[in-house]
Amino acid sequence: MTVYRLSTRIHSNAPSDSLLYDLCIYRMDSERKRFLLIDVKQQPIQGNYETLKHPTDNISESLSTIYIMEVMLYRKTMLHTRCVTASPFTRMYTLEEFASGKAWSSVKRENPCYFVTSGTSKLESEGGNIVSVNISKQDRPFIAEQYPVGDPQDPFEKSIIDEQIKNRFNHISFPYQGVASLCGPAAFFYCLQMDRPDVYAQAAKELWQFGKTKIGELEIAPGEGCRHPSGSFFYNDIKPKILGLDWMTLASLRDSENSVLDFDTLDSPMAGITMWQTLTEWFEKAGYIKVFSNVGVTHAGIQGMQDLNNYVQKGYKVVSLINDSLLEGSSSERATYPTHWIVWDGPVTEDSNGNMHLELFSWGEVSDRIKKEKKLSFFINRFFGGLVFKSVK
Repeated sequence: MTVYRLSTRIHSNAPSDSLLYDLCIYRMDSERKRFLLIDVKQQPIQGNYETLKHPTDNISESLSTIYIMEVMLYRKTMLHTRCVTASPFTRMYTLEEFASGKAWSSVKRENPCYFVTSGTSKLESEGGNIVSVNISKQDRPFIAEQYPVGDPQDPFEKSIIDEQIKNRFNHISFPYQGVASLCGPAAFFYCLQMDRPDVYAQAAKELWQFGKTKIGELEIAPGEGCRHPSGSFFYNDIKPKILGLDWMTLASLRDSENSVLDFDTLDSPMAGITMWQTLTEWFEKAGYIKVFSNVGVTHAGIQGMQDLNNYVQKGYKVVSLINDSLLEGSSSERATYPTHWIVWDGPVTEDSNGNMHLELFSWGEVSDRIKKEKKLSFFINRFFGGLVFKSVK
């Protein structure tokens, strides 16, 4: 058990002694229950624009635990104190970053900011009363080539993205890669969405706002091509091939790891293939702990299936590699090489007729998607083991 002293910084040109702040630092669990570390109101800013160092309770949290920070700023005068931020500034950092004074960014706009003009007003009759104020606005990071800002089909329009994030936060919808070969990133973000919906939502918000994010030690910083993708986002200009939110999260994660191929178009199948070593690294950097693996290019067999069953029944996350011909919706029947990542939502079972069943996440849905009336041999010939992780908190 340890007491930590947590702080962050703001950026401003106003006198520090005229500023106050609200600071809330919290995390959520899988049920979206909020756990507060710090919740203070209208505290004074220090001369270096750092907040006070606020003590936590005596806690046993891991230093790698991710927390969400909310900051509101106030300006005080001799007559009154007024809020100068329309909504809370939010950012996420690990407990270690908060405790070591590293919960801030070297990039000015990625921090809580408040700037004022130094111009002095005069009566119009006195003349010479022209003050120029230059206000810069950062270009939006994600803009589709075919659907620029203002286009009615812009997949990255703010209100559309906000609604999609809200649906994911409330588990109304799940990651869906559509035409893109992004089943590995989809499996990762599905697990994050279920375990830490607050972190999932914050990562998406930061990608939209800053064009990058950091989940624990996992840095997601897509390249220019990924942030300005080419190709059509719609079938017949109506049905989305992939949502803007899923492109921002799934394609950005994959593009951040690709040193050879760019993920810059909706038709980049080779750039989206994820090996299990890479998938493991994503999970571990985000705070998951790998406890078992039997994944490979060869079939894992009945024993491999039973091993994963034992883990999923104990509450562990099981991410499995299969051939997609195992699932409903695939027209293939003969392919038996690894092609697709899924997440188990329960154990593999066999009914009284010998047919196999598995509740799983794939292609934006959670359901029993094993092809109907398929026996054990059909399952085993398309099953290549999996990775087992302890859920992140």
